[in-house]
Amino acid sequence: MRVNELFLSSVSATFELDNKAIYYSSSPFNVYLNGNLVLKGEKHNVFSLFNLKCNTEYKLELKCEEFEITHTFKTLDEIVAFNVKDFGAKGDGESDDTKAIQLAIYACPKNGRVYFEEGVYRITSIMLKDDITIDLQKGAILKAFDDRHMFPYLPGEVPTNDGKELQLGTWEGNPGKMFASIVLGINVKNVKFIGQGILDGNAAFDSVKGIKCDWMTDVKTQRIAWRPRNIFLNSCENIVFQGITVQNSPAWTIHPYFSKHLKFLNLHIIADKYSHNTDGCDPESCDDVEIIGIKFSVGDDCIAIKSGKIYMGMKYQTPSSNITIRNCHMNNGHGGVVLGSEMSGGIKNLTVERCIFSGTDRGLRIKTRRGRGKYAIIDGVKFENILMDGVLTPFVVNMYYNCCDPDKDSEYVYSKEKNKYPVDDRTPYIGRFHFKDIECKDTEVCAGFFYGLPEQPIESIRLENVVVSFKENAKKGIPAMMAFEEPRAKQGFYINNVNSVSLENVTMQGQVGKEVTCENVIKIERK
Repeated sequence: MRVNELFLSSVSATFELDNKAIYYSSSPFNVYLNGNLVLKGEKHNVFSLFNLKCNTEYKLELKCEEFEITHTFKTLDEIVAFNVKDFGAKGDGESDDTKAIQLAIYACPKNGRVYFEEGVYRITSIMLKDDITIDLQKGAILKAFDDRHMFPYLPGEVPTNDGKELQLGTWEGNPGKMFASIVLGINVKNVKFIGQGILDGNAAFDSVKGIKCDWMTDVKTQRIAWRPRNIFLNSCENIVFQGITVQNSPAWTIHPYFSKHLKFLNLHIIADKYSHNTDGCDPESCDDVEIIGIKFSVGDDCIAIKSGKIYMGMKYQTPSSNITIRNCHMNNGHGGVVLGSEMSGGIKNLTVERCIFSGTDRGLRIKTRRGRGKYAIIDGVKFENILMDGVLTPFVVNMYYNCCDPDKDSEYVYSKEKNKYPVDDRTPYIGRFHFKDIECKDTEVCAGFFYGLPEQPIESIRLENVVVSFKENAKKGIPAMMAFEEPRAKQGFYINNVNSVSLENVTMQGQVGKEVTCENVIKIERK
């Protein structure tokens, strides 16, 4: 076994054990730096070190009864480090520190670092700039105000002098006026946002006590502008977020948009399980994204990969592509890893491995429908070495998604009649899926639900080394959001309108009825 460097900054580092274990190491281990114990009983495959010295060589040692690993690394250099308090920030939990923090960021030179000592720094929105590191140290909290009248906002689409448009604000796959997010990057490159502190959107929602703030009231109405995200990255490149806790977002927690070469490492993303639209991380029309070592507990989808609705998909034809999700733990939420439903630009080359899904409504969830368009192509999806525990329906691929659009209840969306609708510019396509080495326990509703369009079937589903067991007292539920579906419990795999199905070493325990039900499947192999 070895340890791999995922990321180095001037004062921090993130590593990953190169093993087959899912999220947790098979044995807790101690971490030593230059002979000094710095982490005792570490149990995660992905771990980070902080408060390092810049431009310094370190000897890293991992020790337990099962293994001993030695690795050397050197932190990056930095030209200067700015304390935001030297620019007037108070960190007293009451003063508005936005201007002082923004000044420190803009004053920081290339390869410099802006850091926050312990304290509560109240802000509205702060903007990133190129070639710097933001260091939110342990005990430091960036806490947003909750008065929408204090926030600036981004227009949705702005015409340019060359006859084109500039996309700034967005809401659910279309251009839209949007409040500036708590941390905002537009056309920014080479930024590291690191630390052990907390970025708190302060969108209070407590489903137990019945407490909710203005951001969580009347959530489907645009009041002045659409709700902000905690982090919004528009047309950015080479951005890393490492270590911090990101919580209580007014809407999607982290939203990269038309950006590339992004790393989200060893974060903790939190929202109340019943809060509105608080997805964890939603890359939209992004390329080369790594989401590794993150623990999610949110009120909507943990990870939702998107590429815009029909206008954006047809105009820009920019898929989300080359996305890696590894060693993550998804808790609660509607879905663990979700594709869509705003995916009109397409999604390709997604790999999910060594992850735990706990208590989510669905594990893999694909949402599309007629009307997403001919560029709405999903292809090259691979799940491997996954544990799903208490997931109601582990696999859902739904081409009849009937939510969040004005025509969601129309016959065009719900019709399953053959030869009624031809393949045209509005028809989405779903390609190849491979699921390998997956255990699903305490399943309740359905092992897997795959439903293609009669005019455009799903191309292929391959399940290999998949074990499903059902909860004894399973409750009924609907596996996919589509019209006319009836509640069910303990159903095996249901597969409809799929060209090719391959099942190899797929076992099931506790289901009611058949293990596999196929309709309108051209080719099926079972080994």
